[in-house]
Amino acid sequence: MSYATVLPGNIVSLIYSGLSNGMDLIQTFNASHSNGKTAVDFATLKPGATVKVHQKIKEGDKSRIQVFEGIIIARKHGSGPSATITVRKIAHGIGVERIFPLHSPTVVKFEITKSSKVRRAKLYYLRTKTARETRKKTKLIVQ
Repeated sequence: MSYATVLPGNIVSLIYSGLSNGMDLIQTFNASHSNGKTAVDFATLKPGATVKVHQKIKEGDKSRIQVFEGIIIARKHGSGPSATITVRKIAHGIGVERIFPLHSPTVVKFEITKSSKVRRAKLYYLRTKTARETRKKTKLIVQ
């Protein structure tokens, strides 16, 4: 069975047959859209880690770096171009969560400040906990 794919921008028909060739197309697309970052670069970004996310903010003509520090409560969509992490922090007594794409060009860097061992992949239960209860639920890993 063969399929025809039309690429945006220019009309090029690429005919491939079978699943392996289709997977090759997906892998080449993922490689071209990863902005030079690999899965190894993000291996330490795990739930329970406290990170500082340096993000480039553009306001009019000016550009600046904004830092968002919090605990990673979820990592989704693998390690490809659509991979994201959810970071949660408490700001003035209100919980704030932001979702950051790992391969986004606006994210300058992820700086890990603290690593913790947790027993869940998704830490959504931290939304109902206080800061003191959160410290009890995570075990600090000495680096």
